[in-house]
Amino acid sequence: MHYSVSHHKLKLILAAHGLKNGDAGGIDTLFGGKDGYYWFGTLRDLCPEGKTLSWEDQYSMVNAIQAHENATAEEDEMKPQVPSAANIAAISKLLADPI
Repeated sequence: MHYSVSHHKLKLILAAHGLKNGDAGGIDTLFGGKDGYYWFGTLRDLCPEGKTLSWEDQYSMVNAIQAHENATAEEDEMKPQVPSAANIAAISKLLADPI
């Protein structure tokens, strides 16, 4: 299965669920519960405005997200976070490309 993310796709996902960018509680729930809003922000930061990132499989997508998290955490001299299984499942469902 292929996965992709762009700012436009993230906006469409939120709109489809009746959410706005600032709805932290709703975005938390949509993106897997605890820390869902954090991972939504990470996805938005990972993808340059006007560009679409895509991956061949879930493993590649999760590795790209974690690599971005590791890099930004190192810049901020903080320990990187790791998405939970629930976060990964929700992100995978939301970013999966239709057949």
